[in-house]
Amino acid sequence: MYNVHDPEPVLIVGAGLVGLTTALALHHHGVPAVVVEKHPGTSIQPKARRFNFRTMEVFRAIGVADAVYAAAEGLAAHQGMRAGRTLVESEPLPPPPHVDYTDLLAASPERSCLVAQDLLEPVLLREARDRGIPVHFQTTLADLADDGTGVTATLTGAATTGGALAASFGGRSAVTPTGTGVRAPGAGAAAGSALTVRASYLVGADGAHSTVRALLGIERSGLGVLGDAVNVYFRADLGALTAGREFNICQTEHPAAPGAFASVDGRYRWMFMTGPLLPAADDPTAPPDPRWADLVRTALGAPDVAVEVLSALAWQPTMRVADRFATGRVLLAGDAAHVMTPYAAAGANTGIQDADNLAWKLAAIRSGTGGPELLGTYHDERHPVAHHVAEQSALRTGGLRELAPPTLDHPFALVAGAQYTAGAVVDDGSGPQPTDRLELSGRPGTRLPHLPLADGRSTLDLAGTEPVLLPAPDAAGWRAAAEKLSVPVADAGPGWPAAAGLTGDGALLVRPDRIVGWRSRTAADHPIRVLTSAIDAILAR
Repeated sequence: MYNVHDPEPVLIVGAGLVGLTTALALHHHGVPAVVVEKHPGTSIQPKARRFNFRTMEVFRAIGVADAVYAAAEGLAAHQGMRAGRTLVESEPLPPPPHVDYTDLLAASPERSCLVAQDLLEPVLLREARDRGIPVHFQTTLADLADDGTGVTATLTGAATTGGALAASFGGRSAVTPTGTGVRAPGAGAAAGSALTVRASYLVGADGAHSTVRALLGIERSGLGVLGDAVNVYFRADLGALTAGREFNICQTEHPAAPGAFASVDGRYRWMFMTGPLLPAADDPTAPPDPRWADLVRTALGAPDVAVEVLSALAWQPTMRVADRFATGRVLLAGDAAHVMTPYAAAGANTGIQDADNLAWKLAAIRSGTGGPELLGTYHDERHPVAHHVAEQSALRTGGLRELAPPTLDHPFALVAGAQYTAGAVVDDGSGPQPTDRLELSGRPGTRLPHLPLADGRSTLDLAGTEPVLLPAPDAAGWRAAAEKLSVPVADAGPGWPAAAGLTGDGALLVRPDRIVGWRSRTAADHPIRVLTSAIDAILAR
């Protein structure tokens, strides 16, 4: 799979959810990666908790879904929403009346799950290391240079002194000591020795204050800061208090303590999200104001509960999207590319979709099956999707009683209904994807329709590490053309034509990220010519 002319690994800056998922997705496609992270370990804050079924489909494809579901078991019963003056006085909220949940049940073989980010990241880290992916903490990117044939990166910090980081690039890249005190613009002084390493590509998954984005000079656009908020992370045994009141989020409307509780582990760990009612810090290690414990008890409606406030972090709900997701061989993903409000963990889920989109394209370019222009389709496809999700996330941020009003896009359409209208897809003239409902019917640029297969798998599992032809049962011409061109063919079953918008002799090509790349509803007079053109377009050849 590796291109002998492009032997260096991909360097991923950031070992959060998106960085680790990118590394696992690259490994799935046969691409070596090295991950560096400036912090001493994975997240110590719960942060994102809701991972939607599209994210779980990505985890399914790269072989970690079972481990993620296992980590989510503690919150399996905490799915509903509640609201009231206090938690004790809260009542369950009904689902929005305009949402048809049968759409969701029929759309995917996976289900969304609740798992706190500080539990999920160690799962992904373990899976990465079990696969032999090097992950180095306390390592900071200080500088980078893209010469068109690769990226030279200067790394500083604790990991540069022991030899393990150099060994991660050994045999693929020159590693040269460069001294100390290297400084990246806006990144502060670097500590420890520095190493210069060579990577084939660099992915910046280093968060909202991305050093990679700063070094590239990429600006951001969007609605900007939308307010001020505080996340109070606390420990309290609320088992008796929440029995029969299990919830994902509980909105409190007490005039002295308005906000919302979020379950982190369902019993002992909790988050209270509120406004700047008391002093808060931007450092999770800073001692919290002791008055936060009393305010939490007020919102709980339980003045005698023992509450240990672990941190009270000030933050600002923000919507900003990078103007470019790619510059040469350097790419942005996750919060480095798009910052959005925390509605349904939209930022984390969108970042994981970034990784899914990017990994197969890097693999195709490195192996020589994809043209170099394929990398440009990453921005073409992900930028408009991220901007739309970020905008919708901002519009949906508010009280639970008014969540997802029908004037906005259908929430499941927001999760899975995105359509790439430019990039590594071939338009078949079928028109835009609806946004008022979840409709996955084989349009190019949309996620492949899910159908259960006779062997218990899903049609989504038919996607491979290169484009795969999924023909209708009577599509002999397309099958013959695929065999002639050495294109993999998979059987999607007798219900496939209706699900994918085909006649009995039509076919479509599914990309490795389970996106429909091309569709012909019927047979063609020159199937080899048509199929060749479609594959060349998808792979930018």
